[in-house]
Amino acid sequence: MTWKNALLRTALATLLVTAVLSPAKDKQKEKASEPSGEMVDSGSFGILQNGHRVATETFSIQQGNSGSVVKSEFKTLLGDPAAQSSVLQMSPQGDIRRYEWKEIAPGKAQATVTVNDSFLMERSTDNPQQKPEERPFLLPASTSILDDYFFIHREILIWKYLATACHKGAGAVECPIEQRAQFGTLNPHQRASMAASVAFTGRDKIAVGGAERELNRFSLKSDGGEWMLWLDEQFKIIRILIPGDNTEVVRD
Repeated sequence: MTWKNALLRTALATLLVTAVLSPAKDKQKEKASEPSGEMVDSGSFGILQNGHRVATETFSIQQGNSGSVVKSEFKTLLGDPAAQSSVLQMSPQGDIRRYEWKEIAPGKAQATVTVNDSFLMERSTDNPQQKPEERPFLLPASTSILDDYFFIHREILIWKYLATACHKGAGAVECPIEQRAQFGTLNPHQRASMAASVAFTGRDKIAVGGAERELNRFSLKSDGGEWMLWLDEQFKIIRILIPGDNTEVVRD
């Protein structure tokens, strides 16, 4: 069995790329009914526009035998306060089980995405007291959620790219240079689906937090433009650059 096939057959293949670079160790099996598991990643991103910090995203990714849960909260720092939260539940194969988005301030809008047979159903409302509006999308459960404001979703997509397009070389994960892989995505905020492509574009030495670091650089392209992402050796996002919006995202 090849490394790639083994990875894809392991519980939540999209989240196990980080374990590839760590020494193997025995772990006590978790009960499938337990909602939480190993903390795969957690922390916060600072969102900067034109060099000024305007918002913060706080996130966590927990992985267990029964699947994974990605939680995130986005808060603005300037002007009228605005806050949103999201919870993405995925199966052990990395498929969508349920996605929930809630506006905390200034409004109370909310939306959910669920799997209905062979398509996805989004239900959204501007007020929890109102009847939700339903929008079906002819997309499979393997579709990637790429919602506005939640940059951690891009890390999940990069992990999916690593699991499907890369292989394990001499003690490290190796990806083909400039070879793009296509993914179907859904943006619940925009109530729209789109194709996105990811490519590994090399390694860069960049200044992060006053120190120079050598990081893995990836390109993410969609109808919304091109994003550049830099990830560390554990394939966790350290920096995102969105040139078209003069926006930079940096891990705290």
